Amino acid sequence: MTLADSEIEYIEGILGRKMNELEEGMLDVMFSEHCSYKSSRPFLRAFPTEGENIILGPGDDAGLVSVTDKYALAVGMESHNHPSAIEPYGGAGTGIGGILRDIISMGAMPIALLDSLRFGPLEDEKSRYLFEHVVKGISDYGNRVGVPTVAGEIEFDESFRTNPLVNVMCVGLVEKDKIVRAQAPNIGDVFLLMGGTTGRDGIHGVTFASEELTSDSETEDRPAVQVADPFTKKRVLEASLEILEKINVSGVKDLGGGGLTCCISELVDSSQNGALVDLRAIPLRETGMTPYEIMLSESQERMVFVINPDDIELAQKICDKHEITSSIIGEVIEGNNMIVSDEGDELANLPTILLADPPSIDRPICEIPEDTEKIELKDPGLHKSLPKLLASPNIASKEWVYKQYDHEVQVRTVVKPGDDAAVLRIDDETAIALTTDSNTIHTKLSPFDGAAGCVAEAIRNVISMGATPYAVVDCLNFGNPETPEILWQFKTAIEGMSLVAENFNAPVISGNVSFYNETEGIKINPTPAVGVIGVENIKNIRTMDFKNEGDKIILIGKTYDELTGSEYHRTIHGIEKGTAPRIRIDEEVANGQTVLKLIDEDENKDITAVHDVSAGGLAVALSEMFIKSGKGCEVNLEDDELDKIQLLYSESHARYLLTVKEDALDEILAKIDVDAQVIGEVKGNSLKVNGHEFSFEDLDNAYHGVIEQYMA
Repeated sequence: MTLADSEIEYIEGILGRKMNELEEGMLDVMFSEHCSYKSSRPFLRAFPTEGENIILGPGDDAGLVSVTDKYALAVGMESHNHPSAIEPYGGAGTGIGGILRDIISMGAMPIALLDSLRFGPLEDEKSRYLFEHVVKGISDYGNRVGVPTVAGEIEFDESFRTNPLVNVMCVGLVEKDKIVRAQAPNIGDVFLLMGGTTGRDGIHGVTFASEELTSDSETEDRPAVQVADPFTKKRVLEASLEILEKINVSGVKDLGGGGLTCCISELVDSSQNGALVDLRAIPLRETGMTPYEIMLSESQERMVFVINPDDIELAQKICDKHEITSSIIGEVIEGNNMIVSDEGDELANLPTILLADPPSIDRPICEIPEDTEKIELKDPGLHKSLPKLLASPNIASKEWVYKQYDHEVQVRTVVKPGDDAAVLRIDDETAIALTTDSNTIHTKLSPFDGAAGCVAEAIRNVISMGATPYAVVDCLNFGNPETPEILWQFKTAIEGMSLVAENFNAPVISGNVSFYNETEGIKINPTPAVGVIGVENIKNIRTMDFKNEGDKIILIGKTYDELTGSEYHRTIHGIEKGTAPRIRIDEEVANGQTVLKLIDEDENKDITAVHDVSAGGLAVALSEMFIKSGKGCEVNLEDDELDKIQLLYSESHARYLLTVKEDALDEILAKIDVDAQVIGEVKGNSLKVNGHEFSFEDLDNAYHGVIEQYMA
């Protein structure tokens, strides 16, 4: 048991008695960091959560965004870090399963998956093993369920050697009048448990996720990892959608962390009702299971529907048709307690608010001063540094990963993996742009600007596709919150993220917190993984590849002396010191709005390509446009205040590269009232930058095949 002495005292003060063993276990999981958010809740309130296009913000299984008059998107993001460190294939697969259930719980059909992954260096055999099997777990599960994995991002860094991060985002489509919630508002309604049977896997999964890993975790904590079953999930998905279509359900919730204890208590607590659960009615996969095991099991592929007793026969017929188990396991009752009984014997009786809403913890915070030491480095020259940078696993092509994913299933994908964001068709006029992003070095060096930059970069990704950012989701991955410096990183990161989200009117509508990402003193770099949803008219879609000989290249935004924390520093010089690039929020918003306005008014498609500038700076952004298209360019970069390395590799925010047809250049420039300059043109079959020339083969060979060589 992980309950602190103070928490036991608090609980028994509320109950007026001692807990029995079952009650102790139920409260233990619900008071865990993973379920209760007891360290993070006070800080999460800083996020903006409401907006013009937001139907539902945080608090349910997923957030809801309006995208057309008819349709909404259900959007969520979850982590499955500790399980993936122990059993990468199953851990990643059950992570996918969990986020899919969250989306189904809102009444939505899942239409897209995205991921955000972190591993140790690929030179390390264990890191390669984790990487290979996490990707295979995501691929096998998503492909078998029939939901496309359309975008994602990956980083390799020493800090993730023993603590890989597996964050998954899912988007679902639902007609607005068919949205359902995790609630149980009607006394007398019954709980229909359907899907997989209940076994001993995953017991104490949430408490395992709420403590640091150790060198013994791989063997000791393996029983806490759930077992994935994508074939059952496919049937559960289809049966769930049919139930929602044919029955007016009162509420629905999936069984994830905390199992039945969490699911039932949160359903009734949201409606200020009580619950009676009949232990003997729960279908079991194993014999001899104790009440403790049954109520804490986190066996996968299970859902609970709250339905009227008159609808039991039809609901169970639907489950039988799809060959999945179903059972009525209890009912909604008056009062505010959750009661677990066995043939009339009361085994547990706990206030639902005590289970579903434990008190937060006030932990100490200690600020970490920024490292402002001046860093002097020898310039290795562009001809050496650019190919080496493109060959870094953090910059190089991720085709090895996304070629394993089915991104065509459901035939909505308009722009496939490999661009700034994926684009999916909603109807004949509307598309959505989806992306995930994070910069862990920036956040480590400067938590406010680094985390703000994660949101800004993700927003620039969807803007580059021609989409207006509508909403943000996140997975906040940090170390031990009991460490004052870690909690300060967390608090400061949220403040930075909130600044950008609020100024772009893109509220944070759903998310997840993953603490205790440490192993015996080795801490991960703080990783606020950010997902952004953008909405656009299909005619506005743009991509990054160069299109036409003679197109002019425009740089929107200003480059600053901000090399510290860059991929250039990490890859070329092996340094992770200094401060991160600053967020200049007025420039970020003005430049983003300028790009959107230019695209929206571009009826003749004079703007032929758009790409944001981020990791690796301008040199890498231009190289990516060149490699993607096979068309060359000639660029001259000049700035009296910056040297050539700063111009090429600085990772200053708020910058975009646009290509424009030559005969429309003057017209486009006349519409731009932010910092912008023409820096070159699409020309020839090589990349020429400030007099340095690179052939297509030079850069393409550096950029492609890097991960493949490691994984051969």
